[in-house]
This record gives sequence, C-alpha cells and structure tokens, in this order.
Amino acid sequence: MSAITEQPAPASSRHALPDPGERVPTISWPVVGIFLGAILVFAFSTWAAVTHTLPVPVTIALSAIAIFVLFTVLHDAAHYSVSTHHWVNVAFGRVAMLFVSPLISFKSFAFIHIEHHRNTNDDEGNDPDHFVSGAPMWQLPFRFPVMDVPYLTFLVRNVRRRPRAEVAETVFLMTATVAVVVACALTGHLWTFAVLYLIPERIGMFVLAWWFDWLPHHDLEDTQQENRYRATRNRVGSEWILTPLLLSQNYHLVHHLHPSIPFHRYVATWRRNEEAYLERDAAIGTVFGQHLDPDEYRDWKQLNGKLARLLPVRMPKRSSAHVAEFHPIPVASVDRLTGDSVLITFDVPAGLREEFSFQPGQHVTVRTDLGGEGVRRNYSLCTSATSDTLAIAVKQIPGGAFSTFAMEGLRAGDTLELMTPTGSFGTELSPLATKNYVALVAGSGITPALSILRTTLAVETESRFTLVYGNRDSDSTMFREELDDLEARYADRFRIVHIRSRDVRHPEHLRGRVDRSRLEQLLASDLTAPVDEWFLCGPVEMVTDLRDLLLERGAEPEHVHVELFHGYQKPRVADGFSPATVAVTLRARQYDVALAAGDTVLESALKAGLEAPYACLGGACGTCKAKVLLGSVAMEQNFALSPADVDAGYVLTCQSHPTSDEVHVDYDA
Repeated sequence: MSAITEQPAPASSRHALPDPGERVPTISWPVVGIFLGAILVFAFSTWAAVTHTLPVPVTIALSAIAIFVLFTVLHDAAHYSVSTHHWVNVAFGRVAMLFVSPLISFKSFAFIHIEHHRNTNDDEGNDPDHFVSGAPMWQLPFRFPVMDVPYLTFLVRNVRRRPRAEVAETVFLMTATVAVVVACALTGHLWTFAVLYLIPERIGMFVLAWWFDWLPHHDLEDTQQENRYRATRNRVGSEWILTPLLLSQNYHLVHHLHPSIPFHRYVATWRRNEEAYLERDAAIGTVFGQHLDPDEYRDWKQLNGKLARLLPVRMPKRSSAHVAEFHPIPVASVDRLTGDSVLITFDVPAGLREEFSFQPGQHVTVRTDLGGEGVRRNYSLCTSATSDTLAIAVKQIPGGAFSTFAMEGLRAGDTLELMTPTGSFGTELSPLATKNYVALVAGSGITPALSILRTTLAVETESRFTLVYGNRDSDSTMFREELDDLEARYADRFRIVHIRSRDVRHPEHLRGRVDRSRLEQLLASDLTAPVDEWFLCGPVEMVTDLRDLLLERGAEPEHVHVELFHGYQKPRVADGFSPATVAVTLRARQYDVALAAGDTVLESALKAGLEAPYACLGGACGTCKAKVLLGSVAMEQNFALSPADVDAGYVLTCQSHPTSDEVHVDYDA
C-alpha cells in the first residue's frame, strides 16, 4: 500500500477549477419563497378538492405543481443548502418529504440521494437513480411514476447501515400513509384524497424522474468515480423557459460538481467557471438532445454572447509572523459542541489577521492566567484555512485546568493570549492535484483533520477524502452535524466511516476502536484504493500502532502524517549528556546561553529568560521547531517533523540534547 505520486492534470485541463463563488447562505430566501408558495398552492388545491370549486384536472394540476416545486426544497435540504443551520435544513426537508413521498423519512432520503451522487451511473445497484437513467426507452413511462420504489429497495438493502431512529421514522411514515388511505376509503373520501394528493403525487413523481434523473444522466457511460464531468450533463438552449421550468436543473452538472450550491445559483456558477468546465470535456446537450463537445459548444455559445472569465482559486496563506509569538485576542463566541466540548471562535483584530493566517493542520498555543496559575495549552485549528475564521475546539479533561475553564467560565468578550499558528501536520495543496486522502482520528483528533479536509475539498476539486472517525457514541461525536453537511456537499468526494465503541445501535462491523485490527479490516474492504496521504491524530498508542502498520504495508514515511494529543512525557536524566554553550537566534537577535548537563536546548533558553516558542514539551506539536546552524544535537523523540524537515536540519528544541560543545539554533529560520 505504498503512497502514489500526485497524478498530473490532463493536458486539456490547463486551469484549476475555481471556487464556485457561492456559499450556503444563512437562509436561502428563494428556497423559502418557493416553499411558502408551494404550500399556499397546495392549500388552495385542498380547498378546491373539498369544495369541488375547480374542475378535477385543474385541482390535480395545481397539487402536482406544488409537489414538484417542493422536491427542490427537499433536494436542497438534503444537501444542507437551505441554511447554514443544520436544524433548518432538517425542518424544511421533513415537511417537504411529506408531500413528495410520505413513504420514507427525510434522513433516509438524504442518505440514498447522497449515494446517488457518490455512485452516479453505476449499474451494479449502487446508484438508485439508475433505475430510471439506465432503463430501456420503452420501460420509462412505467418506471417514471414509481421512482420511490428503487429508493425503498435501496434502503431495505442498507437498513443495517442506518440508525434505528431513522428506520423507525420511515416505518412510522409508511404505516401512517397506509392508515390515511384506508381511513379515506372507509369514510367515502378516497376519491377526494386521490384528486388532492394520490394522483398529483404520482404525476409529480413522473415529472421529477424525467427531469431530475433521466434528462441529466441517460446515455452517459462514465460513473461519478470515473469522470465527474461526464457523469452528468448540462442542457443548454431555450433557457428563458427551461431554467425556470426545471428550477435550474438543466444545469444539473453544476449541482453534481458543487452539491452545496442552492439551486438558484447554478447558472451563475456555470457562467463564472465555464471555461474550466469545458477544458475538462464537460458533458453538454442541447434542449433537443444533441450532444456537444466543448468546441461545438463554444461555436454555439457565440450566438449568445462571450465566454465567462475564469476566476482564481483562493489558496490558504501562511502566517506572516517571522517567529511564533503571543498576542491578546478577544473571544468572539463559545459554543457547546457536545456535553464535554466547546468551540471557541476568536475575533482576530484586522491588524493581526495576516499573522494569524494558517495552513490546514496547524495549531495555536493558548496562554492564560487562571487564579494565579499560568496555563499554556496547544489546540489545533478546526476551520478551513481559506476562511477568515480562527477557531479551536476544546474537549474537557477530568482535572484539566484550561479545558474546565473553557467549559464553565470562558465567555464571549474575554481575552486569551494566542501564539501565532505553528505546526506542519498538513500537506501542500495544489488546485490541479488529483489525490486520495485518508484521515484516521479518534475523539478530539478530529480538529486538525477537519481543517485539512475542509480546505482540501475546497482547493483540490478532483481529490477525494475518507475520514475514519472513532468515538464512544453519536452524542460524543464532535462536529457531527458539520460533518454530515460536508458529506452531503461533497457527496462523490468525501466519505465518513464512523467507528463507535459504546453504541449498541451502531452497525456491528463498525463497533470498537480505531486500532490496528480495525485498520487491517478497513484496508481489506473500504480502503483498497491507493492512498496518497495519510493523516493520523489521536492518543499516542493509537497513532504509533497505526503508523507502524501502514509502514509495514508499504506506505512511505513522508506520506504518513501524525499528530498526537500529547507526546511521551519521559523523566529526563543527566547521564550521558554534557554541558554545552548554545547560541540562540530569536526574533533577529542572537543570545548565548549556558546549557547544563541533561537539559534540552529549549530548557536552556527558557532558563535564560528567553521567550522561545513552545507548547506540549513532548515532541508532538512542533511549536519549538528550530534549525541547527552549527554543531549537532540528538532528539529523544519526534512526532512533529517530517523526514524532509530533519534532513534540512530542523529539530524540536524541547527534545534536543547537544552532542557537541557548541550549538547554534535559529528559531527564525
């Protein structure tokens, strides 16, 4: 299982795929608008059906239109595109689901629909929508109106993978639906209910299967895994009527490339990045079904205006600080994540934002004075490095001074001293890269992995990411809803494997811990594809065991990145070490300090009163990294520096003992 090298972009792909330029809004008012409009139309058709005010065909048409429109609400909710608030998406999705198909729960629909995104055009049963998109033409009229049947079948096949509460909700909905139909039949209202709902719902299902499933995918041979640009098509022409009629699903390719974008922004995204899509041989068809290659489309486009310009990708920036140093930073908010963890977001002053820019996987050191006791702790940044947000997640440790303070006493408006970002857990990103990443984490080890995967999925639009995440149970899972959102938005490129040790409702084959035996199991089943970069974060024993297994399986050491909760805290002795003179370059000044036998380079600097950067003192965080310019040292342990860093002369000063009479280290290098 050796890591593979970065795959070069195809010769035709001269540009990186830019950021789509769209974000999930706090609330998508167009979605709210069509939701309210559809509910009002359905209420009117209900009144018409009960009072027999309108002709039956008109009543049926109104209800069918309302149901068709509500599917777009359901669709955006399933991708968490209605709002940045998780519960808002769930609320809209659950209501819309009752109209579209009350035989299945919203959460079950979202799971199945994400599998469609992940396995588009797969004809081996992994794409539920292939029931329509891959059907012979003569069968389509019979398959369109029963599109919910393959979804129910898919759910039954995967029922053991789903939470019991979700399955119970589906069973309840199916039972309630049957009960309503039976009650209407027994009371003589079955025809009214059929006119109001049963017939319109089947008509709506027919149109949805035709417009959302068949038109974008039929006759395309590539699967989403093989070529995401040719697994779904855009349909151009007559857009003045087609776009509002299909609620922008004529730009369905944009949706599959960027699932988190609200439906009303598909067209703007296509126009923004059009040339980048064309360079990747995007699948395009006309309103009349003619297939266009990129050159043919460009010729066709000349009739409708100029090509849209290509925008650059936003890349993460490094801190502008020459050496790590502390600054007082106000706390913007403290939000509860789980029963024993909080998310702390900082309000970085404008003048310090460049110094607090960071690379994915980096961390900050927090320093504060709690009741006269100086506390210094190291926490990974958990936000995307392309965002303007600086945040850490703190999990309470029994007896932990700062974690207890963060849970019980820290408030918005308080000020903490933060060291500028340090660490090198992540890797360099390239917009043109096509890589396969895997993160193996446990508990609060999710924090650096979350920053890495968020940034990677945004910057490397062709790369894939798998997260294996170990926790006790669902309630103890940090960032559970955020991860659900990410999996929905990057359906074909991001996958989560939850491992839970104390959840009897969790699938049996995924119960336990993220340990050596579990990784061996995953390597034989879920992680069979070559992996370019591994990220391991968690307790020392877990990380070291997993790293050893990966190296045994052929992974290259420089592609297995480790981050520990803390390093080994070994008692140090003076035996075997001699005194030395250490020259320390720090903030462009050189200091000569005496080092006693057994002390580390960092200890000698601190004893001399220098503000040398450090955090964990266990060789795990990399905050005390410096370059040896003269002499030599021996490190006791190293969990933070890559082989390339060591070859370049960098050391962890908290672990370094001089092996020469004189040593010169440079913290500014």
